[in-house]
Parts: sequence; structure tokens; C-alpha cells
Amino acid sequence: MADFNKQYREKLTTFDLAAKTVKDGDTLIHGVTIAEPPGLLAAIANRARLGDLNHLKVYTFNAQKHFAETLGNPDIADVVDSYSWFVSEGSRNMVQVGLTQFVPAYLHQVPKIVMETMEVDVAVTTVAPMNEEGYFSFGPCNGYLSVMATLCKTLIVEVNENMPFVYGDALIHISDIEMIVENTVPLLELLPMQPNPLDPIIGKIVAETIPDRAVIQLGIGTLPNAIAPYLDSHRDLGIHTELLCPGMVDLIQKGVITGAHKNVHTGKHIFSLAYGGKETFQYMNGDKSFENYPSSYVMNPAVIAQNHRMTAVNAILQVDLLGQCNAEYLEGRQYSGTGGQLDFVRGAYDSPDGKAILVLYSTAKNEEVSRIVGQFPAGTMVTTPRNDVHYIATEYGIVNLKGKSTRARALALISIAHPKFRDELMREAENMSLM
Repeated sequence: MADFNKQYREKLTTFDLAAKTVKDGDTLIHGVTIAEPPGLLAAIANRARLGDLNHLKVYTFNAQKHFAETLGNPDIADVVDSYSWFVSEGSRNMVQVGLTQFVPAYLHQVPKIVMETMEVDVAVTTVAPMNEEGYFSFGPCNGYLSVMATLCKTLIVEVNENMPFVYGDALIHISDIEMIVENTVPLLELLPMQPNPLDPIIGKIVAETIPDRAVIQLGIGTLPNAIAPYLDSHRDLGIHTELLCPGMVDLIQKGVITGAHKNVHTGKHIFSLAYGGKETFQYMNGDKSFENYPSSYVMNPAVIAQNHRMTAVNAILQVDLLGQCNAEYLEGRQYSGTGGQLDFVRGAYDSPDGKAILVLYSTAKNEEVSRIVGQFPAGTMVTTPRNDVHYIATEYGIVNLKGKSTRARALALISIAHPKFRDELMREAENMSLM
């Protein structure tokens, strides 16, 4: 232990000295969501503001406050070329005005894309304090960081005592780290938004289709998370998910999720990213039943499919009568990204007794607009192709589109549309020669 402590002291430095390792023309990747290192990002951004850096390429995913206020700030957009694999609230405006470039990708492929197409000069991230064996933890937010840490030329970590120590493939040894800074500040709290009044209705509908001992994945947004409270009476559920949400942690605490009958990673809660508040992160700190892996593993459809009774629940924005689903494009603009949705749709369907469920509200804008449409407007992005769609659920029910003809699937989708739009959708189906 003394040797590791000596290495720690030798690598410990200031934010300004750490930031000086970043050179003009470098490509930088930073920690995801709560692993965004605020001190390091601010120090590097300050160099750009002072004219110390003239050009930097930065890649992000689901950018949050710390990135938006530093390297993602418009005032240094002439210095920082910003790229994002997923558009978040923190980067949406930047993407829409062209100051951040969106990079379409399936999340499980991002590590391979990086390996094959680019060199990472610097990676910076927040980590939990070093343990007695010399390991730091990337905490509950890996994404692709554990892979980038092995690819980059220079790895700089920002140690925060509030970051939970999470196991799995989320550990990095001090011997693989070039520089260390310390910054114990409150972690970002990424809490679910206020639930929609329709969430309990859809939550009950979907929960009734999930069997005991299922391995579940709940995607981003309030709607998937709203399903968790209606799983209280289930037994021995397991987790294999891109996102670990507060609702899942509640079910673990209640003994509903045990993972006891998982045929892969028995007894372990497998995830790549987590969101929530202080209590969620404290609960998983040091608990070896939580295991964090990179997206290349967690979101790999072949890995997902190994879980028996894999049940994936993800939110979409729209579905057309052909069964095509849009989860990322809104009013002619990129709104979010593909993330791991299609990965889980494909993996869950290929799982023994698996189900892939896509959920949406039947309408938008105070019931003025149907989210189930005849055809998408030109240019709309399709996140999940019609051939991949399994179940679709709204507040009016759930339908299985697999094996159905184009006419049968149109009728099924119309049956779960808001009643006031059903006649109009039927006419559109007739005009599309589906009836």
C-alpha cells in the first residue's frame, strides 16, 4: 500500500499543470454524465479563453452541466471542435446551431469506432478514491471510459470522494494514470423528471407483460422509469441495462430485483451508466453486486440475448403505420440519439422468451397531435426499423407487431392510438394501400 501511496503523491498535481498537458490539435474525450470532471474541464477551457490553446477536438456523450459550462460554452467555439454521439439538453442548442456536430452511432459500437477511426490524445474523468490495491473506480458512469482509458495517450483523473466505488470493468490502476488532481465537490444529481399523468396507466400495462425472473432494461426518460413501481409484486427480477435508474435501485432495496436466477452474471446488477441522486449513488458504493461495464459489452446485442427472459423497455417519440419508430428526431431537428435502443430491441427479441417493448404517449401538445402517424415527414430519422419492432405500448394498450402483415400491424397500431385520431389514421392507411 505504501508504494501505491508514493505513486499517488508523485502523480498528484494542480489543475493548471494538468491542463497544460493538452496540446493544440489534441483529441480529448471526457467522462460521461456525473463523471464529467468539473475542475479539469474548467482548467482546459480557461486555457482556450486565454489564447493558450488554438485548436482542440472534444468528443462527448449525453453532455451535462460541467461540459456545457466549460468546453461546450459558445464563447470558445472558435477553438473547440465539439462532437457528440448523443444529443442531450446540455448540447441540444449547440447542435441545432452547428457549434456541436452530431455523430450518429450505436452506443455499443462507439469504442470500436474510436479504435478504428481516431487517436485519443487525452482522456479526463472523475473517479472514486484509490483503494488499498491501487485501483480507482470510474464509478457508476462508464459508457466507453474504461475502453478509452486504455486507448488514450494521457489519462488524467479527478478524484472526488463523493464518487461511489463501483466494480465490474470500472477499475483503473494507478500505474495506468499519468496525472491526478483532487476535487471533492457534490456530484451532479440527474433525477427523473416529473411524471406524466399517463405514466401509471402505461406502467401497469407494461408491468403485466413482464414475467417473474425476467432480466430487465429500462431506457432513458420518465416513461420507462415509471414502470418500476408496478413491478413490486414480481419475484427475482434481474438487471442487464444501459441505464440503471432510481426505480431499479428501489426494487433492489425491496428485494424484488435479486438476479438470483440470471443465467449470465448470476446475482449481479449489470449496467453501463446510472442516474439519480445522492442516495442512489451512496447505496451502490462498494457493493459488489453492482457491476459496471463499457457499452461495447452491455449494449452488444449478442451479449444481451444471452440473458433468458430479457425484457427491454424503451421510449419513442413517434411510430408510423408501417411500424417504423423515431426516438431521436423532433420537429425537423436532432433531439437526442440512438443510444442503446436498437441494441436492446434486437438483443431482447433474440433472448429465450425475451421481449422488446417500445412505449410512447398516444398524443402530444395537449392531445392536438397524434404520435402514431400514417407516414413520417421526409427527413425524419428512423431509430428502430419496422422489421425489428416487437411490442408497442401506449395508454390504450399493447400490441405485438412481430409476424403481422402490413395491414394487420396498421390495424394494431390504430387500436392503441387516441380514439379521436383513429378514423383519420384509418383513412391514411387506406390511402397508403394498407387496407
